[in-house]
Amino acid sequence: MIYYSTTVTGIGAEVPDLLDGGVLILYADGAPPALAEISVQHRVDGAVPTLAPPVGASIFVGDLSTRVSAVGSTAWSKVRELGHVVLNFNGARLAERPGEICVEPCDLMAVRRQMRSGNTIRITD
Repeated sequence: MIYYSTTVTGIGAEVPDLLDGGVLILYADGAPPALAEISVQHRVDGAVPTLAPPVGASIFVGDLSTRVSAVGSTAWSKVRELGHVVLNFNGARLAERPGEICVEPCDLMAVRRQMRSGNTIRITD
């Protein structure tokens, strides 16, 4: 099942610094300027299902993949309503913040190289 598929349309100036700290913020096209500076702007491809991805689902950032380790209590509703999510590459088994999706750690420099317009971010089984 495809839980989420989106195409990167822009990269905010502060995204690399946040990614160095293990955080990637996504916000759908049309974000206010202050949020656009810290976000990866994107266009959602298709409908987003009601069901949130389970722990263990695969997340692909361009050519890289890792796995979901936790989903915050409000994270999926924010994805569905606003196209907004915070991906935290900390591997936590319990999300510290309700609006974040935690994923297994991976090579953040490689993730950084995948952050370019036209690349996709997907969450699948």
